[in-house]
Amino acid sequence: MEKRSFAKTGRSVGVVGLGAWQLGADWGAVTEADAHATLQAAADAGVTFFDTADVYGDGRSEQIIGSFIKDHAGITVATKMGRRVPQDPSAYTLDNFRAWTDRSRANLGVETLDLVQLHCPPTPVFSTDAVYDALDVLMQEKRIAAYGVSVEKADEALAAIARPGTASVQIILNAFRLKPLERVLPEAAAAGVGIIARVPLASGLLSGRYDQSTTFAADDHRNYNRHGEAFDVGETFSGVDYATGLEAVRRLRPLVPPDATMAQFALRWILDQSGVTVVIPGARNPQQARGNAAAAELAPLPATTLDAVRAVYDELIGPQVHDKW
Repeated sequence: MEKRSFAKTGRSVGVVGLGAWQLGADWGAVTEADAHATLQAAADAGVTFFDTADVYGDGRSEQIIGSFIKDHAGITVATKMGRRVPQDPSAYTLDNFRAWTDRSRANLGVETLDLVQLHCPPTPVFSTDAVYDALDVLMQEKRIAAYGVSVEKADEALAAIARPGTASVQIILNAFRLKPLERVLPEAAAAGVGIIARVPLASGLLSGRYDQSTTFAADDHRNYNRHGEAFDVGETFSGVDYATGLEAVRRLRPLVPPDATMAQFALRWILDQSGVTVVIPGARNPQQARGNAAAAELAPLPATTLDAVRAVYDELIGPQVHDKW
């Protein structure tokens, strides 16, 4: 698999990673055995970047990954912190950072976290000097090797990119979320900041597997967070109305190369965007993990296809999401 560099970490990772939210919670039940099989399938397919968070299953995702990496070298694990407490900017202190990262270190079974990210904190956190000073201290204490941010909004990403210690920005980027292409990716590239593209399949909409009759389990956020009841609505279907998303997928489907699935096409589109370091689709089983990784083997999409994706976005999707995030 092609590898790309996180310039500020000295690490290179496979361009298709694995998002491990599904292995923790909020996407329906996944057994520990299935989770390990999924991680193994991803690693066998060339995936070297796993993304998790302390809040995914309240540590379950981290613990499963921790048990896996004991016997697997060469995996970069990025975790996130800050969503297990009420979202108050005053919580983002050095003492809390130490406690949060110590818990993640124990869950993952490592002395030093490869990459820790602020997990979509309140917007003022991104402009607080003391927050970045505290993250620098964590690096000095070797609790973490590098730090980054996960954001909801493009302006939050730009605030973090302006800080010299920021190694990465994780942001929603897919064919239904094009705003990051305007400034975030160019400024990140100029600053040597890696881009982690999350929610790449718009919570599965861009897999092409759903229709109006599809139902989701009660413990699946695609059921209980349709209108932002639990967290930012942009995390579910990228904030796109479900029916509109289905229509957009119908229009995109003819663009899919004959040797690709709809999901692989959607992932290849992301990899073709200048400045992307790694894309992190989730997977609940080995078949999904292998299918996602295979997107890296597809040829770059032609310019006419990229233009056609943009046209669908401009007509159907942009009016719903572009100015919100």
